[in-house]
Amino acid sequence: MSAEDRATRQPASFRDPSGFLFFRDGVLLRQVEASYAVHLRALHDSGLYDALVGSGALVAHEEVALELAARPGALAVLRPEVLPFVSYPYEWCFGQLRAAALHTLRVQRQALAHGMCLKDASAFNVAFVGARPIFIDTLSFEVYDEGRPWVGYRQFCQHFLAPLALAAHRDLRLLQSLRTSLDGFPLDLASGLLPWRTRLSPHLYAHIHLHARMQARHADDARSDGGARARRATVSRRGLEGLLDSLESAVKALRPASPKTEWGDYYRETNYVEAAFEAKRERVVQVLEARSPGLVFDFGANTGEFARLASERGAFTLAFDVDPVAVERAFADASARRDERLLPLRMDLTNPSPALGWAHHERASLVERGPADLGLALALVHHLAIGNNVPLDDLANAFAELVQTLLIEFVPKHDSQVVRLLATRADVFPDYDRDHFEAAFARRFVLRESWSIPGSERRLYLMEQRAPSD
Repeated sequence: MSAEDRATRQPASFRDPSGFLFFRDGVLLRQVEASYAVHLRALHDSGLYDALVGSGALVAHEEVALELAARPGALAVLRPEVLPFVSYPYEWCFGQLRAAALHTLRVQRQALAHGMCLKDASAFNVAFVGARPIFIDTLSFEVYDEGRPWVGYRQFCQHFLAPLALAAHRDLRLLQSLRTSLDGFPLDLASGLLPWRTRLSPHLYAHIHLHARMQARHADDARSDGGARARRATVSRRGLEGLLDSLESAVKALRPASPKTEWGDYYRETNYVEAAFEAKRERVVQVLEARSPGLVFDFGANTGEFARLASERGAFTLAFDVDPVAVERAFADASARRDERLLPLRMDLTNPSPALGWAHHERASLVERGPADLGLALALVHHLAIGNNVPLDDLANAFAELVQTLLIEFVPKHDSQVVRLLATRADVFPDYDRDHFEAAFARRFVLRESWSIPGSERRLYLMEQRAPSD
């Protein structure tokens, strides 16, 4: 087998002619094409690379042997820093999308200060190391051409400003539309959906409402003159800096709508007595310290009470929850503590992130980004089995695809939280009991230990995924 045969292109990396990511023998590498030579040299010679990497704003890389290239003609081969987990904008809460927007503007400002510019402003160019945003597309930088308008402006407005404005002025749940709009929220649609009062905001009027009209006008111009008028447009450096100032002010002025959600106040409304809650907490700590997992998935993490126990003990921890308010609070707390090991994400386990984009491979599914060393499923099973009619066997199969080891809590039917779920619907769950739960999970997991939670009839189970031959 040739060296080229052992190289596998990373599925999301195919749109940029400057280069692409690929795997060789399991190692992530980036091939840089000869067409990017001037820009790569400027990135390093200008000091921009050192400045961004030194501040933690950009992923670091090292140059490796050219013989490792995926195909002939490469200018360079880079080995980038590998992040513990890559999340996507449609999994972020408002605060995360806002932080990513401001980070993109900071990177663009720093690039300008070093004589360079971002050639795009995709939200997919940003990832999170815990609560810290980091820019991950090394080849997005190009030498600044004095007078040229910022080509990333439209993309910034579609990927960041429009969805943030909709979430602030309409509904937080509109952020989920980014799953079906991978190139951002269309500005004409955003302009139509935003309330009239947003036209009184100079920033939103300019960057969304007027921008949408100008897009339509330029589309007409392109049909009539082949885009010559757009190519003649110029913007001074001061004008470009003013544009960045305006975009930053627009983003900073937005605040998420604060609806009352079903589980946003879960820990204030929980039925645990203090002794039961502390006993459960101690068991979780015991498992974390005994297992020392590197990657933890906390399913139904709410505001991150138990996820923090994992991140504090060195595990990179994903705190998944469907409730947007709970995720917002978890991210605000992680940001305040500058936690680089805890990443809250909005995730509906009954409809988790699928493989999306070109040929269904451009954005990886949640399963493809696992499995985690340890999964926490605390006070969750009843929501899925009773609240969403998911059979216990299907729950066991799903968790077996996502984690190697599972710490899961069973909540019986007479628990007040289950009673709450059944208050407005018929009880059609005759198999929802401890015996059926244990039997269903025994088909996919080996039980290692279990503990009752004092002061309740709930029970914790520690399980390990069965080998295929078991």
